[in-house]
Amino acid sequence: MNSLGRAAFLLLLGVAVSQNSRGPKPSGKAPRKTGTPVGEAAPGRPEDDPLPAQWGSTQVGKDLKTPQTQKPSEDMNLHFLKNAQVTCNDGTAAGFYLRECKGSKRWLIFLEGGWCCYNKETCDSRYKNIPRLMSSSEWPQSRKGSGILSSEADENPHWWNANMVFIPYCSSDVWSGTSSKTGQGKEPVEYAFMGSLIIREVIKDLVSKGIKQAKVVMLAGTSAGATGVLLNIEKVSSLLAQLGTEAQVRGLVDSGWFLESKQARAQECPDNASCTPTDAIKKGLRLWNGIIPEKCRQQFKKGEEWRCFFGPKLYSSLTPPLFVVQWLFDEEQLRVEDIFLGGRPLSEHQWAYIQGLGRELKSSLRDVTAVFAPSCLSHTLITKRNWMDFQIKGTSLSRALQCWDKSLQDASRNGKAPVKGCPYHLIDSCQWPQCNPTCPALLDQTTQQELSLLQVLVSLGLDLQQVGLDLPGEASHLAGMVSSGG
Repeated sequence: MNSLGRAAFLLLLGVAVSQNSRGPKPSGKAPRKTGTPVGEAAPGRPEDDPLPAQWGSTQVGKDLKTPQTQKPSEDMNLHFLKNAQVTCNDGTAAGFYLRECKGSKRWLIFLEGGWCCYNKETCDSRYKNIPRLMSSSEWPQSRKGSGILSSEADENPHWWNANMVFIPYCSSDVWSGTSSKTGQGKEPVEYAFMGSLIIREVIKDLVSKGIKQAKVVMLAGTSAGATGVLLNIEKVSSLLAQLGTEAQVRGLVDSGWFLESKQARAQECPDNASCTPTDAIKKGLRLWNGIIPEKCRQQFKKGEEWRCFFGPKLYSSLTPPLFVVQWLFDEEQLRVEDIFLGGRPLSEHQWAYIQGLGRELKSSLRDVTAVFAPSCLSHTLITKRNWMDFQIKGTSLSRALQCWDKSLQDASRNGKAPVKGCPYHLIDSCQWPQCNPTCPALLDQTTQQELSLLQVLVSLGLDLQQVGLDLPGEASHLAGMVSSGG
């Protein structure tokens, strides 16, 4: 069997294991609670997705739950900022959603994702097509959380009883901007970009809600919100210290660990489709008056500060503890290279890029202290309702976060004491997309229907007859091996 045939065979094995391990699927979508859920991604237009790329067990945590807390309400309620000068892109009031849990000294502050705009053309298009990411005019009065934002212990065993803060993304600047509508000169500008200032004002407004008594504050985010965590966590930690809070500040970065694009594009790129994220950030930094963490800025010469928007370049300069969650084959990382699995066959070059992406991401995460990186094709994880289903080597992300929490508590008391049998550095060792048996199912990009094993292989551009595979025979044989434990 030639090399492509061996690749197809190994991939077939991974997908067969995955499909057999998932078990039967429900006939329809999981039932949702009433209200407006937040945090859970839904299929939509490419510009609706959070960020074009380049850019388990509850036992461990039982002793960590804050005693004498009351069960929080299910809803997070809207609060507009007291400082009316800090606004969304269109000048409407920025704000946050809060669900208080009286007696809890744990706070989770979540930054929403949603990519960015970087010039008049892209911002006008964004305002027309996705106004909720630039204006608060139609925000609901309350929202419900999912995944790690849920108030249900079954869905969120470790953080359900924390004070939850959800900050809607309405600044289009990857949470980095400090520019008001008055602009830097005498003439007013059309849009404000105040993402970093919004985070600062939310923290200040939470003082009256009790955050000064916090013991743990976790700044979390997905996609562009995850990059916002990396860019702002030092400032959040310093601000809380100035306010007299003794809380340990930590970060949770979900699907925001992007690699720089190697794809060359034209210098003049009027829209997101023709502009790499690297070029978009370069242009946006000037428009947004974006902040760069000082320690990272010092590592690069003038004009290359944009590199600090990429996790592998920024991570080593940050002081607060960070947990990185990253699919090894992130769909948004692939999209910028014009790779859409489930839509059309792949070229040999694209398939090589996918394999290289997995290897490069693994390498970039090797020295990250706390990480959960499944070998799957997807984007964002912590706000999915089924976020506890995904595992690496038998450990779910929820359990890994609990283990990390326990290690941080033990370290603060006894030095760096290891937690035996409780891992929180988890990177899949298998090499192929979807080789993890708990991976989310792939969906056809057009129909949003789940793809069969045959369709997955075809979507990867593999000619099964050419590589010498008898699909029905091989699939049946491999499925038998899986079901019998062989």
